[in-house]
Amino acid sequence: MKFLDPKRPLETCQEHSCDNCNVKKEIHCHFNSNQAKKFLLSVVPAMLVGLIGIYMYNPLLILIWLLICFLYFGFIEIRVMCSHCPHYAETETKTLKCWANYGSPKLWKYRPGPMSTLEKIVFILGGLLIAVYPILLIILSQNYLILVVYLILIVVCFYYMRTYMCNHCINFACPANRVDKKVRDNFFEHNPQIRDSWKK
Repeated sequence: MKFLDPKRPLETCQEHSCDNCNVKKEIHCHFNSNQAKKFLLSVVPAMLVGLIGIYMYNPLLILIWLLICFLYFGFIEIRVMCSHCPHYAETETKTLKCWANYGSPKLWKYRPGPMSTLEKIVFILGGLLIAVYPILLIILSQNYLILVVYLILIVVCFYYMRTYMCNHCINFACPANRVDKKVRDNFFEHNPQIRDSWKK
């Protein structure tokens, strides 16, 4: 996995160097393979158990779930949430270079500023659909041990993301973002165009 050069400021940033940046330790302006590995380790176990649960009910229904995941993470989420992220503005690459959606194509234009209410609804409902789909089928197949394991892994994943990823994420538009307001304001000082888009 190749990520953006951590020594070069983002294209939205007005600074010429990251050396003396007062936010780089508080927020992830640049991503790396270590963050991607941690993200995968938090997500993949839950998805694998979800796949097992679906398979035990009806193997063919795995295809529907995978299609939903592909459409949501590869296209819908990119439009409603990722296109608001400063990383989306990077012109050196036509695919995303972040820990969550690495490699997804930039099919939409960059749209700085907050998400609309409709975008938030689509983002949340899409995530819930992906998480709840296996739960319903596991309940129908009465595999309650699988259900308990799946629910525990979902909770662990959610807790890890909220505790270690979302409070350092550069995409302030995301409903799950937990970056402190002071850190956001410092980031906006380096990125006045983004700041202005948030004031509209």
